[in-house]
Parts: sequence; structure tokens; C-alpha cells
Amino acid sequence: MLIQTIDASVIRRCFLAGAKALDANKEIVNELNVFPVPDGDTGTNMTMTIMSAAREVAALPEEPDMKTLCKAISGGSLKGARGNSGVILSQLLRGFTKGIQDVKEVDVPILQAAFERAVGQAYKAVMKPKEGTILTVARGGAEKAFEMVETTDNLVEMVNAVLIHMEDVLEQTPDMLPVLKEAGVVDSGGQGLLYFLQGCYDVLLGREVDTDIDETAGTVNHQAGAGEMTGSLRADANVVADADIKFGYCTEFIIMLENEFTDDMEHDFKGFLSSIGDSIVCVADDEVVKVHVHTNDPGLAIQRALTYGQLTRMKIDNMRQEHHERVIQNAEKVAAEQAAADAAKAPKEPEKFPHKENAFISVSAGEGISDIFRDLGVDIIIEGGQTMNPSTEDILTAIDRLDADHIFILPNNGNILLAANQAKSMAKNQDVHVIQSKNIPQGIAAMLGFIDGVEAEDNEASMNESITEIREGEVTYAVRDTTVDGKEIKNGDIMGICGKKIEAVGTDIVDTTVDLIRSMLTDESELVTLYYGEGADEEQAAKIASKIGLERLDVDFEIQFGGQPIYYYFISVE
Repeated sequence: MLIQTIDASVIRRCFLAGAKALDANKEIVNELNVFPVPDGDTGTNMTMTIMSAAREVAALPEEPDMKTLCKAISGGSLKGARGNSGVILSQLLRGFTKGIQDVKEVDVPILQAAFERAVGQAYKAVMKPKEGTILTVARGGAEKAFEMVETTDNLVEMVNAVLIHMEDVLEQTPDMLPVLKEAGVVDSGGQGLLYFLQGCYDVLLGREVDTDIDETAGTVNHQAGAGEMTGSLRADANVVADADIKFGYCTEFIIMLENEFTDDMEHDFKGFLSSIGDSIVCVADDEVVKVHVHTNDPGLAIQRALTYGQLTRMKIDNMRQEHHERVIQNAEKVAAEQAAADAAKAPKEPEKFPHKENAFISVSAGEGISDIFRDLGVDIIIEGGQTMNPSTEDILTAIDRLDADHIFILPNNGNILLAANQAKSMAKNQDVHVIQSKNIPQGIAAMLGFIDGVEAEDNEASMNESITEIREGEVTYAVRDTTVDGKEIKNGDIMGICGKKIEAVGTDIVDTTVDLIRSMLTDESELVTLYYGEGADEEQAAKIASKIGLERLDVDFEIQFGGQPIYYYFISVE
């Protein structure tokens, strides 16, 4: 089969098919994670990232221009990026789209250059790249593409050779990372990337593939402060609060910007929309502004928008008429239940916080943990952390709510650091500092290390220094059989983890937690804090403290309610 060039319409279908293929295989990718913990895993994070872009791409015409398509892929994946694997995937897509955005058709040389640019972009995004990861697999593909550009002008032949070579590189990843070899798995991120590319390749071969994208696929809700943060900023056009509707027309459109859309212009435009309606969503991204507003005069919104550029994808729904038709068609009880359910889903325009010198955003998991962070002065809580990594867009939305001279972000999870740094790089005219907290105890220690009245840079250093003064651990359960750190682990076993090492494995929560704490204590240790989660209680925590206390009379204990899911205990030793 000979294909020498492909246009934007083919690339659109390739991308959507690749996204669907990754989504269909995400649980297989999750199973490849080295640690058998019940977290938001690689497959989940990569799928939610790619689906954020897929929803943008699916909304385009079937024959888009290349620049618009690339903007949708790059912007959608950047905002939706979750976890380290998702951020790296978004950077691969960003680099790739930069390599093709200015052409009408892609041939072998252009595709090779785009592969090379994708890998370079991804490597730059990671502070300390490790070989044996998704980066290695992607680089292997780019190297093979470089070889093929001299021998063929057939895209099918080139991509086939690239995929075969990437599979070979993936199989070699356990030899590059001992932890993969011990667990008997290949790199999960590399496998996810291959599933995506194989889905793209199916379209290139002319196979019948599913490219329909569920508009809600890959979305998730997070709580932030007093308002609600959502993984998707699209408002529900069918929300009706009952017969009494203040603003009757749900109005949506996209502005194709003709000039720079500055922060002041965005602020003024949002203010205007607020003066004529509610349920406002206004997301600006370089050349495009996405707008949603409920108003009684859609014309006013459209007229103001036209001053910034041309409009596309305009949609106006008469919510009063829709409501009236539903009342006629449905029984009163069914209609009321549906309206209540829809109202619960409706995103609300979050209020801005009052101005302050320093503001804090913290990722958290569990009612008690969130309360602790609030007591320490955190302004916005993003629910997620271990069990669901928030996206770059979630963090950007939180940043946008704050009016502060300096903003400090506490990711509190190593798998969220890249997303936080990506949000920092995308935040406009904001002084953002990302603290290197990789878990909840480190985040709490960092907040305790903040000092009022000193420079932001000094506080960033102080907070990061506070992290190094504690040892942190966590207790959870295994979700599959595996071997890690020389320990045989069975599905359902209790695991005690310190840093990136499994220190204790057993079948009893108390005994395993005691073993973990013993491994964490040093001669200089003075205080152990136990944050107990949903699967534990204060009485059990006190029992653990008593057992260790009898052995170490020089160590004090504190017991705090965390309420975190999945993890029985977070532990801090200082």
C-alpha cells in the first residue's frame, strides 16, 4: 500500500482512532505499573489527557485546516494533562504539532521532522529524564524515522517500521530500569504510547475504526475552595433550574482571534458577560477563545465578541422552550429529578479571592487532610492527589481565581509535579512557585516552613528545605500479584511504602504499619504523626502508636484524622 502524503482530515481521523485505542487499552496499561497500588495510574492519566484533546478535535469539521487541527490537539492535551505520563504525552503532541502546523500535507520528511521535534519537546519538559521510560520508546521511534527518510517515500512503510522498532525498544525497557525487570513488566507509558500510535496506523491502513468521541469521556470533578473545579470547562447547555429561568438563552461560540487577546481584554470581556448573564465560561488559548454564557440577549454577547475576531461554532438554545417541552413530554416527577440532576452538574463561575500578598493552592485527598491544609492557610484545595491526578487546566483554573502577588502550589504527589510546572509556565503575569512536595506529609511540612514577611524566593527555599527534614510513609493495599524491592506481594496484601521503596508487606494493617514505622525511625527521630484514612480509625492508630511507643520511649506521637481514601495511613517522622 502506497501513501505519499496525508492531509489534515486524515490526521484528524488518525488522532481520534489513536485516542480511542488508548482508551480501550488503558486498564492493560494500568496493570503495567510497577507499584501495585490503587492510584490514578498511567493508563488512566494518559487516557484523560488524550481525551481532553480528542473532544477538541472531534468538534472540528471533518476536513479542518492543519493549523486549527494542531491547535486543538496541542491546546487540548496541554490543558488536560494529568500525571507525569500525561504531561509527557502532551509535550510529545505539542512538539509534533509544531512540526506540521504550517503545511497543508504531510510527507515522509515532514513526518520524520515532526517525530524528532516531538521527542525534543518531551525531553525538555522533564528535569531529569530516565531511560527505560516513554521517552526512550518515543526517541527510538524518532531514530527509526530518521533512518527511513533516506530509504522510502511511503508513509505506510515508514510508520510500520517505526512501530516495529518502538515495540523492540519497549521490550528492552526492563533492561534499562531494574525496577521494571524485577516486576516483570515493560514501561507502562511506552506501552500506552504504542497503543495510541497503533490506533493512528489503523486509519492509515484504511481499516474501519471507531472515531466517535463521547463528549464526557475523560472528565472528572475536583473540589477547590468553596467552589467546584471541573476537568472539563464546557457548560451543560441543557441545564434548566425549573420553570423560573432568569436568563433564557444558552449561548456558545468560539472567537477566532485576529489580534492578541491580552489579560486586560479577557478581564473586560468576562466583566461584560457577567453584566448580561450568568453561567459564564471564557477560556482563552492563544488564537482561540471559547465562550459560554446564559443571557437574555445573545446578540449583545455576539456583538462584543466580534470586536475580537471572527466567530465559529455558534450555538444558541432557548432554555425556556426546552423546559416547556420537557414538562409536556415527561411526568412531573421525572422532569423534577432530571432538572435536579442537571443542576448539580452545572458549572458555576467561581468567584475571585480578595487580593493578598501570598496565596496557596494545595492538592489534597480526604476531608481531614483538606481541613489541615486550610488551617495552615491554604486558599484553594484541589481534591485529587493519589487517587486522581488533577490536570494542568485544573491548576490553571485555581491560579486564575487568586489575586495575589505570589502564588505557591503544593502538588503533594510526584505524579502531579510536571502538571504543576506546566501550569506555572502557562500562567500569564503571575508569580507562581511550585513547591517540590511529593506527598501529603511533605506538603504539610512545607506549609509549616512558610515564613511571613520574607521574599517569595526565600520562602520557596524554606518550604522545600522543610520537606527534607521529614521522612514520610504510606500504608495501602496491593491490587495485583507482583514482586517489588525483593518482596513477593499478593493481591490484597497490606503494603508499607517509604519514599519509592516498599518497606513492609503483610496481611494485617496494624502489624504492617508498625513494621513500616520501625524502618523509618532513626536515632534522631523525635515525632511520629499518623494521619488515618477511611479504612482506619483513631483507636487503631492509637494501638499502632502504643506498640512503637513501648519500644521508643524517646519518640512522641500525634494522631490526626485524614479521611483519605485508598491509603490507611499517611505517616510523617521528624
